[in-house]
Amino acid sequence: MNMNTKKITTVGILCAMAMIINLLISFPMVPAASFLRYDPKDIVIIIGGYIYGPMTVVVMSAITSILEIMLKGGTWIDVLMNMISTCTFGCMACYVYKKMHSRKGAIIGLAVGTVLCVISMLIWNYIVTPIYYQMPRSAVVAILLPGILPFNVLKCVMNAVVTMLLYKPLVGAFRHSGLVESSKHVYQTSKGFILISAFILVTIICIILAFQGVL
Repeated sequence: MNMNTKKITTVGILCAMAMIINLLISFPMVPAASFLRYDPKDIVIIIGGYIYGPMTVVVMSAITSILEIMLKGGTWIDVLMNMISTCTFGCMACYVYKKMHSRKGAIIGLAVGTVLCVISMLIWNYIVTPIYYQMPRSAVVAILLPGILPFNVLKCVMNAVVTMLLYKPLVGAFRHSGLVESSKHVYQTSKGFILISAFILVTIICIILAFQGVL
């Protein structure tokens, strides 16, 4: 199996994984923007970008966004917003990781990607949401800070933490199968890092439950 075939096969498997996750896991996070639903497919897309680079994020985002509207319904605006969200977050994270191939580079990339994604989604929701939902722009402005901002912050931070935890074992499985070439640059996940990540995840879950009125 040559390199191009391996890459196509790996990207295809990752897209399938992303879509399965998308179909199984989807829920609102912030009541003030209940039309926004979280799903973890971006985690798999970013891992694909970590392996092959930022353009893989664009390709996987386009494939999964189109498949999502085919399977779950939607419009070209859903494809556009999905791709903007995923690409502003994932492409930056993968670009920085490509330049700084270490755990530090991965963390910096995900942090910068989070900031860019949050800002871009505030702007694009301000532009697109009134058109999509046929609502006055003033109504969208009213939910930017209490709804759209916290949703995207929580989503990006959760995706970033889980990506850091899953990247090594998932890539290790692909390398063991021969689909991905071996590399000495895979970052190590220490026990301390796992504990910090678990604490962040638990904190995010508690915040989401508080938003939903459970806590």
